[in-house]
Amino acid sequence: MSGGADGSGWLDRLVAIGAVTQGHFELSSGLHSPDYVQCARLLERPDLVQAAARDLVALVSPRLDEPPATIASPALGAIVLGYEVARAWECRSIWAERNPHDGRLAFRRGFDLQPGERVVAVEDVVTTAGSLRELVELLERHQAQVVGVATLVDRSGGGVQWRMPSAALVTLEGVQLPPGRCPQCAAGVGLEKPGSRPSGTGTKPTQESTHSR
Repeated sequence: MSGGADGSGWLDRLVAIGAVTQGHFELSSGLHSPDYVQCARLLERPDLVQAAARDLVALVSPRLDEPPATIASPALGAIVLGYEVARAWECRSIWAERNPHDGRLAFRRGFDLQPGERVVAVEDVVTTAGSLRELVELLERHQAQVVGVATLVDRSGGGVQWRMPSAALVTLEGVQLPPGRCPQCAAGVGLEKPGSRPSGTGTKPTQESTHSR
């Protein structure tokens, strides 16, 4: 994994707390990688999560006409980050979770959105941005106005594009390959799936998704 945009020094902080690990991993996207960003190591440090949220808001705010009314995040990993971003923005926080019947993101627990409600979608780590795009589509089906997208770590090297303002605290040129092109699989190296989503529920990796969770 090589560094990208990280003017705030957050990559160094993630490395220092052991959030960046080496091995043979299956990402939520279904792609394989020799490195993994385990944001749970950040989330166990409330002081660092609050600092990251404030820095993320400072990055996104100048790109918006006015502040959002709501922060929305996909469960599970981004809930805490989304909550702290909402705290920094002094707005509410909601999250979407996967329906146990069809595996799709849905708003449960009484969460509701008003037509035109200004929302910023927040995720911890993106590779293909499959979960985050699904969240944006869900918000738009609920007639919300998605005014921005914010991520802690963008593993796509900036390859994931959005039609609304977006920002990431850390942008990395991560290596991620379909299983059929993974040299570690070919060498018989054991595979780990450290994410919160059960194996087999991620977006099926394609040639087009190899450079962009």
